[in-house]
Amino acid sequence: MEKALERLRQLCLALPEARETVAWGHPVFKAGTKTFAAIEPVKGRPSIAFRLAPVDVDLLLRRPGFFTTPYGRGLWVSAWADEALDWPLIGGLAERSYRVVALKRMLEALDEGARRGPRRRRGKEILPGEAQPG
Repeated sequence: MEKALERLRQLCLALPEARETVAWGHPVFKAGTKTFAAIEPVKGRPSIAFRLAPVDVDLLLRRPGFFTTPYGRGLWVSAWADEALDWPLIGGLAERSYRVVALKRMLEALDEGARRGPRRRRGKEILPGEAQPG
C-alpha cells in the first residue's frame, strides 16, 4: 500500500492548493475543505477512492478492478490498490476528482498551469506545482 500511497500523493499534491490529511484513520487528499481522493482499506485490501460525477462512477464500475466505494452514495468509486494499476488513468481520475470539489480559483490555477505546459529545467520536466530548486 505504501507504493500506491506515494504515487497517489505525488499526483494529488501536484494540484493547486491540494493537501494531505488523515481522516477516519487513513490518508485523504483535499482541495479546500473537500476530500477528492483517499487511500483506505476496504474488506482488508488497500484501495484508492475518488469523488466523481455519477456518470463517471457508472462508467468506471464497468471496468475490472473498480468497485463501489462503501460510503459513496453513487458519488465515489474505488480501485483496488494491491493490483496492477493504470497510473495514467489514476492520474486522470485524481485530476477529475479534484475538479469536482475544487474552488474556482484552484481550477483557474490548474487551467493556467495546463496552458503554460510543463516547465523544463536542464532537460528535466517540472510538473505544475512541483517545487523548483533554489
